Amino acid sequence: MTYKIDFSIASSSQIEIALGNRIENIRLSRNITQAKLADEAGVALRTISRLEKGQNVSLDTFIRVLIALGIQHNLSGLLPDPSVRPIERVNIGGTERKRARANKSTKESGPWSWGDGIDDEDS
Repeated sequence: MTYKIDFSIASSSQIEIALGNRIENIRLSRNITQAKLADEAGVALRTISRLEKGQNVSLDTFIRVLIALGIQHNLSGLLPDPSVRPIERVNIGGTERKRARANKSTKESGPWSWGDGIDDEDS
């Protein structure tokens, strides 16, 4: 059975179930038992069962199972490469960002004085 899901609106638990279902379908299409997959991934049989049901497993377990199935190359499509952003590189002068910082407030204000931030109605 295929689990259809729109990842853009799904909850994290729905995504876990969909991913677990896909892993189960890949395993079955290759005629691999849960026990064999667990052995090749270096995890417990119960862990494979929980993963396929969409129950909480660690990221390490998920990656181990992908490696055991030989589909770890799909991880590169999971997150975009942050270095491939030519427009942003032009804007920042071609240097790579080392830190993130909050946006500066667009609200212009004069020097601070006592009573700033208190509404006239409160006084």
